[in-house]
Amino acid sequence: MTTGLLLMKKVIFNKKTIWILLGLLAIFLSSILPAAFVEKYYSRGLFQLVRWGFTGLDSWLPFAFVYVLFLLLLGWLGVSLTRFFKSKKTWPQRLLNMLFSVLAFAGGAVFFFQFLWGFNYKRIPLETTMGISPKPLTVSELKDELDAATAETLRLRSMLPGAGDTAVPAVLLPNNLENTLRENLKATLADYGYPVPGNVRGRLLWPKGLLLRISTAGVYIPFTGEGHIDPGLHYLQLPFVMIHEMSHGYGFGDEGTCNFLAYLACIRSDNLFLQYVGHLYYWRYVASDFREFQPEEYDKFRESLPAGLKADLLAIRQEMDKYPDIFPAVRDATYNAYLHAQGIKEGLKNYDRVIMLVHAWRKK
Repeated sequence: MTTGLLLMKKVIFNKKTIWILLGLLAIFLSSILPAAFVEKYYSRGLFQLVRWGFTGLDSWLPFAFVYVLFLLLLGWLGVSLTRFFKSKKTWPQRLLNMLFSVLAFAGGAVFFFQFLWGFNYKRIPLETTMGISPKPLTVSELKDELDAATAETLRLRSMLPGAGDTAVPAVLLPNNLENTLRENLKATLADYGYPVPGNVRGRLLWPKGLLLRISTAGVYIPFTGEGHIDPGLHYLQLPFVMIHEMSHGYGFGDEGTCNFLAYLACIRSDNLFLQYVGHLYYWRYVASDFREFQPEEYDKFRESLPAGLKADLLAIRQEMDKYPDIFPAVRDATYNAYLHAQGIKEGLKNYDRVIMLVHAWRKK
């Protein structure tokens, strides 16, 4: 009996050690594998099988698979805590065993994160494949970009039915939005030679404000293969964010790249509303950066905007004000650390890289 218990303990210990080592292996590989290798053998190889697997797993569900994952984790936590308190081991033995369990869980999470999606952070950058060279804009170039973005945004808005001096009506939002946006994204990626296997889902993650209260509009979860969007977003934001999260699902980790793909997918649409959404979202990035460098000039510029565009911007802000941040400093610090760990040196400012990408793309 004693021999059997010792053998069982040894097996359990070994299993935990294996998960810890697998996590460390995933981190090690992520740090040494060259981009060309990741692009060829992972992003365009193994990850394609992962993508098909997720399509078969969750495409038929009427709700986000993350809810199922959350319940499974709660169940696992409940069982683990019950075993911990019912154990007849000494407290030092229990605590040591718990420590190994936590490390094994973390190792397993890191391993699956990397192999299900995370290695995509190390792939060849999109701009290299497209043959463009994004560079930081001077203040003068940023002003020119703002003027160009404003002109195109206003031109498209003037063509929308019912778009007067009030916010554009919600009825312009296309039916079957998720499929429409996905097809636009897949066509955009295919144009640049990227494989687009399966169908990445863009799920609304209820309740409203769940993500917005931590300053996040959407999130892609590699363990379920789905993009998630906060339904509290204004309808002028929703399509862009949904494409952004779907872009993650097709193998792109860089936030600025996913913003760029969302922009391209929107403006290539034959739907004027989606074109407007793409240009408006981009305009807001450019305007925000310009305000950071030239606040007084931006205030004058902002006042000169037509009433209709001001109404759209006000409607977005009022919707976002319904979901004030909870511990924004903690969220920013945490996500900054995560992005740095994935090799994104500029952290949260990586989202703004869309400006350099669009500027370089238009110049080409």
